[in-house]
Amino acid sequence: MVLSTALYAADLATFQLELNDGKLSPARIEVPSGQKIKIEVHNTGKSPVEFESVQLRKEKVLAPGASSFVVIAPMQPGEYKFFDDFHMNTAQGVIVAK
Repeated sequence: MVLSTALYAADLATFQLELNDGKLSPARIEVPSGQKIKIEVHNTGKSPVEFESVQLRKEKVLAPGASSFVVIAPMQPGEYKFFDDFHMNTAQGVIVAK
């Protein structure tokens, strides 16, 4: 069953997010509403990062140089904030579901 879950995640609409010592790229991600998505998160910096969205109930901590992903359930149209919990003052972003 783990294999089928991994294969399913590979078929989702996928978006890239880079976190680098307090900077997000991109800081605005536009996604389709009403369908599951996958966001691949890459820490290209020299310090740990944490992708977090309170609204979406997601969080993922990454060591320097690490990559991972989060799968997000279908969203209603709107804006959903996310941030790097280790760099709160500079790393704020938004996912826009259309």
